[in-house]
Amino acid sequence: MPKHAFSHVNTWVFDLDNTLYPPSARLFDQIEQRMTHWVMNALDVDHARANYLRKHYWHSYGTTLAGLMREHDMDPAPYLHDVHNISFDALAPDPVLADRIRALPGRRIIYTNGTAPYAEKVVAARGLTDLFDAIYGVEHAQFLPKPERAAFEHVFTADKLDATKAVMFEDDPRNLAEPHAMGMGTVHVAAEPEAADHIHFHTDDLSAFLGRITG
Repeated sequence: MPKHAFSHVNTWVFDLDNTLYPPSARLFDQIEQRMTHWVMNALDVDHARANYLRKHYWHSYGTTLAGLMREHDMDPAPYLHDVHNISFDALAPDPVLADRIRALPGRRIIYTNGTAPYAEKVVAARGLTDLFDAIYGVEHAQFLPKPERAAFEHVFTADKLDATKAVMFEDDPRNLAEPHAMGMGTVHVAAEPEAADHIHFHTDDLSAFLGRITG
């Protein structure tokens, strides 16, 4: 990875789940369980059907919430509050990652399909509080999910970032397609690389990757 590939960057955009903490923490397992129970209660279906719909909406719309809103006119606020009411005990502070994020020049922001209050709790549990200039959740995208272009446009317009001088770190490769089309650099953070024209770099260790940029 050539260090100069990031010399033009003045805004660093980070996804949250499975990006700023390792997938081994399995936070999303808790969220998925709560999503399934929410769908069961809201749509009066059994567990198997609710679990199927949760996955189906995620694949079809980008998030389970987007499917519930579009197909069932669901109010997002109670859903988002409930599914993010989880334990953060599996997360631990990462002072090395904190130092490397702090060393990045320019603005540092988080953009997640979760909510900003949930993101703040994750950030606190990881020891990353006060490192980010802004935290944007799905509520800032008018409840539109990544990977929709309009979702990115809402958030990036609010932040006034110049996409041609920004880079995004994200575990879901779908969510890097529109940033790439907008002129952003893209880094896929995941155990396994995915070959795609819209992915510029891959890493299975975000902290080490940032260390090569800032070191």
